[in-house]
Amino acid sequence: SRKNFFIGMHNEFVGTRAPRAAAFVCFKAAEEGGEFLIADGRAMFRDLNPDLVERLYDRSIRYSVMELPFFGWIDGLPDPVQGPVQGAVKGLVSAAINAKVDFSVDLRWGEAGYDNTKFLQARAPSQPPIVRHPVTGEPTWFCNVHSHSSKLRKDREGQYGAERFEDGASQINKSDMFFGDDGDISDADLEHMDEVTMKNVRFVKMTEGDVVLLDNYKCMHGRNVFDGTRKHGVAWFEGWEGEDSQRSAAKPLEEQVGQLA
Repeated sequence: SRKNFFIGMHNEFVGTRAPRAAAFVCFKAAEEGGEFLIADGRAMFRDLNPDLVERLYDRSIRYSVMELPFFGWIDGLPDPVQGPVQGAVKGLVSAAINAKVDFSVDLRWGEAGYDNTKFLQARAPSQPPIVRHPVTGEPTWFCNVHSHSSKLRKDREGQYGAERFEDGASQINKSDMFFGDDGDISDADLEHMDEVTMKNVRFVKMTEGDVVLLDNYKCMHGRNVFDGTRKHGVAWFEGWEGEDSQRSAAKPLEEQVGQLA
């Protein structure tokens, strides 16, 4: 993975599926940096501005999960043909992507770069930024804004260097986050979420043989930049024995969010 790329704090999930727990193992630590990062999602929920939490929860959030930058050739077609071709291309690409994933992907045309090259951006369905823990019922921040926001990643480039999304294959990995109704999230709100996230981040310097066990609903994870060679692995789990005995009668999540207002 890219050494100068700071992997922002996130929970692991694909569409509507999220593993319950994970074991991260260190096979070889980087010569410098490369710390494994963790943050308590419950503390995030408590520390965020209540007005922002309520707005995000009421409007939900959605991610753009990839950009397909392969359609600059459409600009070279005659103007009357471009519209129908864009419609056909979007339909074919949408069918191909949705056949491979278990959630509905919405494709949108955009333009980027110095020459405004056409690209297709894939957006996942809207979802809540806060969920209840499946065992304890506690509200926890379950929002990957820190890793997905293009603004926050761009801000980090000033410290760590550019992400180097130069070729088509790497551009596919570009992501961003919006309100669930596709509205833009303000820079001020993004900066507040970044500040609260970093306040709660803990840097874990793992050495060979170390294993970090985490609850994917309670704990976000990420990775610091590094120099040298870093080899880590992860195994995901669907839960553990004894969960039924841990379940508690929690208040509805809507009520807990409302109490912060």
